[in-house]
Amino acid sequence: MSSSFLRLTSVNLHIDGIGKVLFERSDKAKRLSISVRPLKGVRVAVPPHISFEKAEQLIYTKADWIKEHQARMQQQEQQVTVYDHNSEFKTKYHTLRLLTHARYDMRCVIENGYINVFYPAFKEVNDTDVQKFIRKSIEEAYRKEAKQYLPERVAYFADKFGFEYQSVFIKNAKSRWGSCSHMNNINLNLHLMRLPDALCDYVILHELAHTVEKNHGPRFWSLLDSVCGNARALDKKLKAYRISIF
Repeated sequence: MSSSFLRLTSVNLHIDGIGKVLFERSDKAKRLSISVRPLKGVRVAVPPHISFEKAEQLIYTKADWIKEHQARMQQQEQQVTVYDHNSEFKTKYHTLRLLTHARYDMRCVIENGYINVFYPAFKEVNDTDVQKFIRKSIEEAYRKEAKQYLPERVAYFADKFGFEYQSVFIKNAKSRWGSCSHMNNINLNLHLMRLPDALCDYVILHELAHTVEKNHGPRFWSLLDSVCGNARALDKKLKAYRISIF
């Protein structure tokens, strides 16, 4: 058998003082890269020329930095909603409904204005796997709503202010609300559906402005100000929202 089939692509290790760390092989990585993210934990992207053993040794030299970011991460994780049968949770177009059933699996049905989440009757609603499935179901509802709402909103603003773009793509990106490609394709995060309307519109206008100005220079901000008012203030408000925390 070829050695490439035996090559580990990822490994979870327990690091003293830090806890579980995911080491993941990345052909794109030029150097060892550490990320600490809410709900995801500590991940290390390991380039091809560094072994997992060497990566583990290097992690100990970054232990203080990781612990500092873990503390921030835990503060953010405490802001995550715990959904139960008393929760009155609504998206733009749907209401969450939690239901038990006499099965071992979990199921989500999004229809008639409801996100119906079915989970086994023998489980507690606050079990970690049930909560994860509820969040995944809510994301699916946001995806449906985003595909319905966001392209129309982009078309509206493009027509109103004279912007030209190619296509709109809805994505579940982890770190960006939106982006604009060099071909003027607009990529929008499905989590925009969680934002107040004014901030959702700001992100759309921000990306449309990039069809004209590709960087964040003075001309970009001047253009953005002309279509949405105080762009810097809106940008500051946007930073209060975390994509992964809801």
